[in-house]
Amino acid sequence: MKNNLFPALILIVLGALLLADNLIPEFRIWSTLIKWWPLALIALGVSLLFKKG
Repeated sequence: MKNNLFPALILIVLGALLLADNLIPEFRIWSTLIKWWPLALIALGVSLLFKKG
C-alpha cells in the first residue's frame, strides 16, 4: 500500500491545482507549476531515498 501513496498524492495535488485553475480566475496553474517544479524533484528524491532504505 505504501508503494501507491506517492503516485496517489501526485494525482491529488495535480487535480487540486487544475480545479483551482478552473474555479479561481486569478490562479494560473502553469505559472505556479513553472515556479514549483523543483519541489516535485525533491519529493521524488526523498521518496526514493526512503524506499531504498
